[in-house]
Amino acid sequence: MKALIVLSSILMMGFAAQAADRPDWAYPPTPPPKQRDDVKAHKIPGSEKQYTEVAVNDGFNPPDWFPNEHPPMPRVVANGGPRPAATACALCHLPTGDGHPESASLSGLTENYIIAQMNAFKTGQRNNVRAVAMINMAKVLSDEDIKEAARYFAALKPRAGYVKVVETTTVPKTFIGPGAMRFVEPNGGSEPLANRIINIPENAELAELRDPRSGFIDHVPPGSLKRGEELATTGGGKTTRCGVCHGPDLKGLADIPPIAGRHATYLYRQLRDMQEGARKGGQTVLMAGVVAQLSDDDMIALSAYLASRAP
Repeated sequence: MKALIVLSSILMMGFAAQAADRPDWAYPPTPPPKQRDDVKAHKIPGSEKQYTEVAVNDGFNPPDWFPNEHPPMPRVVANGGPRPAATACALCHLPTGDGHPESASLSGLTENYIIAQMNAFKTGQRNNVRAVAMINMAKVLSDEDIKEAARYFAALKPRAGYVKVVETTTVPKTFIGPGAMRFVEPNGGSEPLANRIINIPENAELAELRDPRSGFIDHVPPGSLKRGEELATTGGGKTTRCGVCHGPDLKGLADIPPIAGRHATYLYRQLRDMQEGARKGGQTVLMAGVVAQLSDDDMIALSAYLASRAP
């Protein structure tokens, strides 16, 4: 028990060190829990369902606004596993698998790939500060639960237009809110974008209600798309063409994942994690040389371009 406590302390110190030198626009800290209302019922366009704020954020029974738009969810997806660590997959990744900027888009990934990533979380091969929840979950879920979840999400198709990319020099002032998402400051104002990717919901209220139809906008620096396209399609003298492994349309080959149309902030985190060794093992070893010479600006540009492509 003492050894376990020491190990946990070391891991948390490592996560703290990561957080200290990584940009909060890509690795946002999780804010304190927000007081939720359990009385007022909320609705979203196109759905007959109603949920209170408490119900929307129920980790073991999150909302399913459009149950007819996806296959029946396995128990682990709809209600989770052993408590308190294994919350329902649908809470963060949504029943559609498209997820939010701070969680992976699982739709379109293969069953084998998803299982491999869960094993990577369990064994410490994926260990950045944003992965704590997944690490804890992977350690308590059964192999069968993981297989059922992987099979469910692998059968889904990513939603076109869920992620939009806009080049700009200025962005609205934002704050980190529920779900570690960014929201526009209610008092307004703007600020320079600089060398960042700022992702905000198209509709803040619907994002908080976990509406799977309401998408997100990635604001990226001017010139990012052109530079990202050069890196992705030619390597730009610094890396390998993405299509060599991920396919000519960037929609994946066999168990190599699709990378088109995913949240730019998430893509950036994966590139940086692999470059810094916070994501390793399995097929990730093939990415070591690919990311080795990329600068931070390169990773921003590449992520912006990939996010702009049709999933």
